[in-house]
Amino acid sequence: MGIIKTKGIILSESNMNDFDKMVTILTPNGKIGCAAKGARRPKSLLMAGTQVFCFGEYLLYQSASSYHINSCDTIEVFYQIRTDLDKLKYASHITKIINDVTDENQNTYRILQLYLNTLYMISETHENMDFILSVFQLRLLCLLGFMPQLNSCSICGKKENLEYFSIRDNGLKCNNCGRVDKGAIQIFNTTKNAIRYITLSDPKKIFSFHIPEQDLKELMLVIKLYFNEKLEKEYKLEDLF
Repeated sequence: MGIIKTKGIILSESNMNDFDKMVTILTPNGKIGCAAKGARRPKSLLMAGTQVFCFGEYLLYQSASSYHINSCDTIEVFYQIRTDLDKLKYASHITKIINDVTDENQNTYRILQLYLNTLYMISETHENMDFILSVFQLRLLCLLGFMPQLNSCSICGKKENLEYFSIRDNGLKCNNCGRVDKGAIQIFNTTKNAIRYITLSDPKKIFSFHIPEQDLKELMLVIKLYFNEKLEKEYKLEDLF
């Protein structure tokens, strides 16, 4: 039992009793389920800080069996997401993914960093939303332990003529090995370089590249198949209403 001070972002909220909320906060050390007493009262100091997508600094009281929010200082609310249905759809989609792959008492610092950077791109830029989603998905896979092998063929180890990406064998394949893998996709050099950039670049710069429309479609297809295969679930971007 005691007081915990942590930064975090609200992943979900639900009503409880007449004026209270239950929220899930993603912190650098995993998810925390918290009660927010009186957060739904019109003049509550907790109202803004307990909304989905709110990033802030939270003072939590830990009792024997639960957490309660004592106070919060709002850092970012991603206002543009709340006023644009398309942005809201994509932000909600990645939030569902984040909720699925995180847990309590887990080192989630880099996942939290990726989530915040992605929300910023959705909220504050005019980048192609599908591009943002694909970059997020591939980088998340890397953080979850599914970094693809990119410097040599994932079967024979050759470093030349790496023109195929194998969903099954987690990375690039040379022409010879790629042709006999029915699950491998022949990709352009631009796509290959984009995959390398997403997986290896500085966390703050993962979205800082451009790719032609034709290659972007290929990149999105490869990442979508790889993402669904490794997480063993098909994530579909669904309408909110």
